[in-house]
Amino acid sequence: MKILILSNPANPHTIKWVKALDKKGFKIFVFGLSNYDKSVYENCKDVQAFSYGIDENLFIKSDGAFSKIVYLKALKKLKQIISEFKPQILHSHYATSYGLLGALSGFHPYIISAWGSDVYDFPKKSFLHRSILKYNLGNADKILSTSKVMAEEVQIYTGKEIIITPFGIDTEVFKPQETKSLFDHKDIVIGTVKTLEANYGIENLIRAFKIVKESNPLLLLKLLIVGTGSQELYLKKVVSELGLEKIATFTGFILPDDIPRYHNMITVPVFLSQHESFGVAVLEALACEKPVIVTNVDGFKEIVQDGINGIIVPVGDVEKTAAAIEKLIKDKNLRLDLGKKGREQVIEFYNWKNNILQMVKIYSDLLNPGN
Repeated sequence: MKILILSNPANPHTIKWVKALDKKGFKIFVFGLSNYDKSVYENCKDVQAFSYGIDENLFIKSDGAFSKIVYLKALKKLKQIISEFKPQILHSHYATSYGLLGALSGFHPYIISAWGSDVYDFPKKSFLHRSILKYNLGNADKILSTSKVMAEEVQIYTGKEIIITPFGIDTEVFKPQETKSLFDHKDIVIGTVKTLEANYGIENLIRAFKIVKESNPLLLLKLLIVGTGSQELYLKKVVSELGLEKIATFTGFILPDDIPRYHNMITVPVFLSQHESFGVAVLEALACEKPVIVTNVDGFKEIVQDGINGIIVPVGDVEKTAAAIEKLIKDKNLRLDLGKKGREQVIEFYNWKNNILQMVKIYSDLLNPGN
């Protein structure tokens, strides 16, 4: 089966889907707008990729002549690739930018996967933006969402059925394991694996950590912040102002293959997003049997049950976050219990192998309705 995927070729989720489908024997062509490391697809059996090599963030945020020119050029190239590759299915991952390109191509059968900001933020900018999203969804033969809560948001703009296709976790990769660590085995590591952007509340984590450290000066507490982003320099400044430089570590960019290792370094992972459509990093931590602390946003509440597989705190509440951290660092049995239940839940509901089988079935049903 030949699938033409419209998506950011550098995005870890795109790479994950493409590699999994390639292993299932699909012929894949990835059409993207942004730069990517060509080596990521080198070991695939039957994957081709094309990219315009532009700054995708600039493109997504642009509403002017720049984006119109890019669309016109990209659409022309997309139609050429459709003619040459002859896909059986066109699948856009992202309902707006790539969703619009797919809709304008006129190709069917056509699938759109909503990812998050494309349905939470984009349509709220103006009537025109809402109209574009409705147009894109209206042209799709199937619409997919990574979570139930996001499906409800998508439903505002279409009357069509929304199929839930989670970003599952490979539980053979994300699992509790002894790993080469940056820390001593006696250290208690509080940390997060997230893009360093304002939405993810990492400054609140730093300030909560400061409170916990002051209350427990004798404990060997360490702070680990994994990832990079536009707030990296600012967050380092906050750490410095709070006098935490000697016990805080910023990793900067890490390779996707190293993510499980860093999850396993953390004793208590903390995710303090202001809003979230789905928490892949939280699932990764749960799969590693970690007792997570998350904010009470819809995307997290869908996968974390307070007191069952983690602790839920109010958005922006540094004091309650600190209290939750302190509760977990002082109760090893609670940490182990929450972590064990978390992994069991991921294996049952968010197993990546099952997610792939679901996507294969969606493709097959679209080409062979009634079978």
